[in-house]
Amino acid sequence: MIAAHLGASKKAGQWHVGFALETENGPAHAQEKLEKKNFDLVVLNSPKEEGAAFQHDTNSVQFFSASGQRGSTGLAPKKEIAFRILEELESVLEEKRTN
Repeated sequence: MIAAHLGASKKAGQWHVGFALETENGPAHAQEKLEKKNFDLVVLNSPKEEGAAFQHDTNSVQFFSASGQRGSTGLAPKKEIAFRILEELESVLEEKRTN
């Protein structure tokens, strides 16, 4: 509810990023959240993936952007995942600047 409100009141120059933890139909749910909550980027992870999410030093995420770009990290240390999230956000912001 809060994320949807923030997305609805987003002004020019603002960006909105969401995170999704999904156990079933992850990509479909992430895409739905992207649209319904007016996110610029959604970072999806699944606790079902071996070695990812909670109680591990590694994770694997997928990216969904409002422009339709998608990407994934594969299993990697969480610190590396954090840097990849920043890189994806930078890519989204650069795309918004040029459009």
